[in-house]
Amino acid sequence: MSERWSWVPHLWGLLTPLITAACLFVGGQWMALPLVLFLGVYPLIEIALGQSDKTEPLQEGRAHNVIVHLHAVLVPLMVCVLLWRVSVDGWTLMVGLGAASAGLSNGASGIVAAHELGHRRPRSKSWWTARLSLFSVLYLHFTTEHNHTHHRHWARDVDPTSSPWGRSVYYHVLQTVPRQVKGAYRARPVDTRRALSIEALLLAGLALVGWPFLAAFLAQAAVAIYLLEFVNYLQHHGLRRGDDERPNATHAWESRHRLSRWTLMELPLHPSHHLKASTPYQRLEVRDEAPQLPLGYYGMFWVALIPPLFGRLLRKQAKIVGLPA
Repeated sequence: MSERWSWVPHLWGLLTPLITAACLFVGGQWMALPLVLFLGVYPLIEIALGQSDKTEPLQEGRAHNVIVHLHAVLVPLMVCVLLWRVSVDGWTLMVGLGAASAGLSNGASGIVAAHELGHRRPRSKSWWTARLSLFSVLYLHFTTEHNHTHHRHWARDVDPTSSPWGRSVYYHVLQTVPRQVKGAYRARPVDTRRALSIEALLLAGLALVGWPFLAAFLAQAAVAIYLLEFVNYLQHHGLRRGDDERPNATHAWESRHRLSRWTLMELPLHPSHHLKASTPYQRLEVRDEAPQLPLGYYGMFWVALIPPLFGRLLRKQAKIVGLPA
């Protein structure tokens, strides 16, 4: 595909929020369809499509910029559609599954976009769009912690998002969320207090409207946050550098699987992102020295749920590139 049309495969990622919103609008059993699609069908498609090391670091990226903004804007719209569905059906099993579907979409689509836009110039329109997306999943502190703590200490013990060998994804999520809030507060206490206060007001307002609205909102936020922290868990698991060691591409896991790259805005090319965080996603490059994940992000979601298998596979991959495991 020519550089001019290189943005086209990334349109696939927009199917995630669009299908989910459509299923929420239709209601009924359709609200469970996104769960089947994203957790069942996508891992199989990912295997079928295979990998690609093709990158185009000099491409202009106007269309890519539109795509990432669409992802971010669709997050609050998804929440609105979900709350509308609650107003129609109340709290039912299917609405609960719909909330989980919305959370998967907001985590896989919206938070990834918020991560990308959160690296743009502070207080710019793109930066505020990222804030709106994160507000919709109760994670406003993410940009502060990510930019001021994670990108400074990635692959070190002090970084709450970098998990050591042997830690399960379950324990990682439980300990990383409060540690990240603390990290954000240490970096920017005024901003973090303001963010937490705004989120508390939102929850109070939803509680006044009715507990089904609060439950649905919290459910989608919890799923989205879990998905984000699964990605954090995956990206640096077991990889460590010393306090005085300069970071390099061996300190983050890379995946070249096409479906993950296309739908997650090149997030799997994570080593390249860390080496220069301001690089737009469409200009990220593969790094041959980086350890490679055995599957794409969709497949690794299931592997991570089985900690012994997850650890065994990643240790094997680390040894291939000569890393201690």
